[in-house]
Amino acid sequence: MISSIFEALMLICFGLAWPFSIYKSWTSRTNKGKSLFFLTVLFIGYLCGILFKITGNTDRILILYILNGSMVLTDIAIYFRNRKRDNRP
Repeated sequence: MISSIFEALMLICFGLAWPFSIYKSWTSRTNKGKSLFFLTVLFIGYLCGILFKITGNTDRILILYILNGSMVLTDIAIYFRNRKRDNRP
């Protein structure tokens, strides 16, 4: 039980940063300072957390993994939008 509290706090702290990252990505309209590799590794990490939770360790923390993974996926989508803009002549 106590470990779930710490896991939740970790995911909440990470999750608080994503809206700012998404906003910056959206408004800057560039990929300068962004790494697709880094975003992909983070997304895979959240997917692994989701898989861990649904294979026998299911609790409410799953919602935080899904929420954070969704925000990373949103940032990845914006990355591709910005890449098109960066590659324009």
